Amino acid sequence: MHIKKIVDDVYRVSVNVEDKNYLFEGIWPIPHGISINGYLIKGEKNVLIDLTQNIFDFPKEFTRQIEGAKLEVEDIDILVINHMEPDHSGWLREFCKKNTKAVIYCTKKAIPLLQAFSDVPAERAIAITDGMELTVGDYELQFFETPNIHWPETMMTYERKRKILFSCDAFGCYGNIEEDKIFDDQISQEKHEFYESEALRYYANIVATFSSFVLRGLEKLKDLDIKIICPSHGIIWRDNPSVIINDYKRYAEYSKGPAERDVTIIWSSMYGNTKQVLNTIIEVLRKRDIPVHVYQAPGDDAGYVLASAWKSAGLIFCMPTYEYKMFPPMAQMIEELLVKKVTNKKVYRFGSFGWVGGAQKDFEAKTEKSGWDILGHYEWQGAPTEADQEAIRTAVEGYCDTLIDFTK
Repeated sequence: MHIKKIVDDVYRVSVNVEDKNYLFEGIWPIPHGISINGYLIKGEKNVLIDLTQNIFDFPKEFTRQIEGAKLEVEDIDILVINHMEPDHSGWLREFCKKNTKAVIYCTKKAIPLLQAFSDVPAERAIAITDGMELTVGDYELQFFETPNIHWPETMMTYERKRKILFSCDAFGCYGNIEEDKIFDDQISQEKHEFYESEALRYYANIVATFSSFVLRGLEKLKDLDIKIICPSHGIIWRDNPSVIINDYKRYAEYSKGPAERDVTIIWSSMYGNTKQVLNTIIEVLRKRDIPVHVYQAPGDDAGYVLASAWKSAGLIFCMPTYEYKMFPPMAQMIEELLVKKVTNKKVYRFGSFGWVGGAQKDFEAKTEKSGWDILGHYEWQGAPTEADQEAIRTAVEGYCDTLIDFTK
């Protein structure tokens, strides 16, 4: 990768995670990788906004790209840390050993983390206040606290003259960025659709729990004249930044419901008896022109299930009873949905049991505070009969009626 000019003497410094086995945050699969972006402002004083993770050769690559702007690491006068999560600050310890003069600007809550994560003394930092302005030569920086998007110490930096928002994790997405296609106006419609899908998955995995804070942050920033959005992950939006702003607003509002008129089906089956009703459910939904997304537990990664469930107004769980309770892989998946605050959903459950049931009672107890509208359930002993299949068709038809009315 090479350093890339954005406008005037503002540059992007970036790396791609190429290792297909790498798990983002140690949890989420990123088969298409992810970019980690920092930004350099070259001028009377040189400003670096956000760093990179201290893995692979990323610090070396950041250093090489800074040198591409005819600067050394030691030439950086101001370091802005929008967020202390290690994918943005992991290089901080070694950076500060090499550069002993740069003043760090961050939120008050970030200052203790400088020491905890990187052994950097608090004396090197200046705690910003919300809305604080800093003039650096021809550049006018303004700092905004945006807590819990997605850590409590997160902030964003706005360059007032060029109307650039350095948004940190907000407005980001999964997916590597091609060398010469870093801007939204350089990529195809197909690539836009890919990044939109990866933005949804990124949001559901990383940000969804804090959707109320996303909406507050958008409200705080609404009066800014934003011409360019420079996120810490993903493409730079210079042609139409309202696209990603509106996407994030829509994602956040899914938490209040209703979401899209989609149904996510999550199914488990021990010996195939629950699986036997799956096609019946899907058939009814598709005949009613309701998009269906089907995932298996275990089998499909929670990161993908979360993205689908977050977008869908309807959830259907198909699972058997296991030792008087929910099938354990399904219980784990439901717990993940609850942790991420997947709420305001129309829900139905189907499942078989052996000698005795119990999954439904366990399901209702575990989801009591979920915010789900559980419309009903249907259980059967052993293999489903034709009468069971017909009862399930009737139940799904009623479910469709409610979902369609919910999403009008």
